[in-house]
Amino acid sequence: MSRTIVPEAKHGLDTFKTEVAHELGVQFSDYNGNLSSRQCGSVGGEMVKRMVEEYEQHLK
Repeated sequence: MSRTIVPEAKHGLDTFKTEVAHELGVQFSDYNGNLSSRQCGSVGGEMVKRMVEEYEQHLK
């Protein structure tokens, strides 16, 4: 089950996901059942990579 821990962040995360998907050439929509696991995983992986990089920058 996927849930947003901070509900106020949902819109921002959705926007971030859409931006990353667009950059990777993955067409996200309201229904994503036609996407492969690899496509969805590449978007999620890139999102996590960028969030970790951002966090590391704030630690400096």
